[in-house]
Amino acid sequence: MKKIEELTKRIIDFRNARDWEQFHNPKDVALSLVLEAGEVMEHFQWKNKEEIEKYVVEAKGEIGEELADVLYWVLLMSHDLKIDVLDALEKKIKKNEEKYPVEKAKGKHAKYNKL
Repeated sequence: MKKIEELTKRIIDFRNARDWEQFHNPKDVALSLVLEAGEVMEHFQWKNKEEIEKYVVEAKGEIGEELADVLYWVLLMSHDLKIDVLDALEKKIKKNEEKYPVEKAKGKHAKYNKL
C-alpha cells in the first residue's frame, strides 16, 4: 500500500471512530482546509526575510504541524470526493509545464497569459 493510501486510511479510521463523518460535508471540509492554510500563513505574517529565515529554524516543528493539518484535510476531502489526489497532482504539473514553458517562464513571476 502506498504511503498516501496508508495515511488516508488512518485519517478515515480516526474520523470514523469518532463518528465525525456526519459533519464532513465538502463545504465544511474545504473551509477547514482554508483555515489550516491560514494558520500556516500566520507563522510568516509581519516578518521580513531575515526574521523568516531565523523563525523557520526555531519553529520548524510548529510549521510542520500546520502543514500536516492542511494535508490532513486535502487527503480527507480527496477521499470523500473520490479524487485520486496524486493523479490530479500529476495532471496539474503537466498542465503547468505547458502553461509555463521554461523558455518563456524561467526567472519570471508573470502569469502564463502575460509571458
